[in-house]
Amino acid sequence: LGAATITMRAVLPKSCRIVALDNSEAMIARMYQEVQNQTQVDGPDLCEVEVVHADVREQPIEDGVFVLLNWTLQFVPLKQRSAVIAGIYDGLAPGGVLVLSEKVSFEDPHLDALNIDLHHEFKRANGYSDLEIANKRSALENVLVPETLASHRLRLAKAGFESSDVWFQCFNFASLVAIK
Repeated sequence: LGAATITMRAVLPKSCRIVALDNSEAMIARMYQEVQNQTQVDGPDLCEVEVVHADVREQPIEDGVFVLLNWTLQFVPLKQRSAVIAGIYDGLAPGGVLVLSEKVSFEDPHLDALNIDLHHEFKRANGYSDLEIANKRSALENVLVPETLASHRLRLAKAGFESSDVWFQCFNFASLVAIK
């Protein structure tokens, strides 16, 4: 719904330009409305946001400085993920940064199960019912395909990123920063 876009826009200088994309028309419509609401509240000193209905696999990046890929790659078929990351790398200017946030799996099955259980307990503590948790897990099974952090790091390195590492992790959700 554009939460990251709205947050970045609030702190970036007006000279910046954000291209926010999603492949869901409903999400794009809501994001567009959020951007309009922010503009009305905070005024004209905000940077430009272009809201685009597109698939990340087909959207070229040209001379990018910063790319934020939140919870997206995990829905892209495994065989297409390297091409997405390579396309982002190719579209970044030298010194450009990619922040990649994904649900991750753990190589150790015990740690994987523990982190999944901890995440479910976190959801329960925040008001989700067991039925809601089970329904979401069922809906995402075989649609959301997580990978290990090692897999993500290897893909980033193969694309050409000189440096990458985890900058934030909570349970089985992690965010990596990679520098071209």
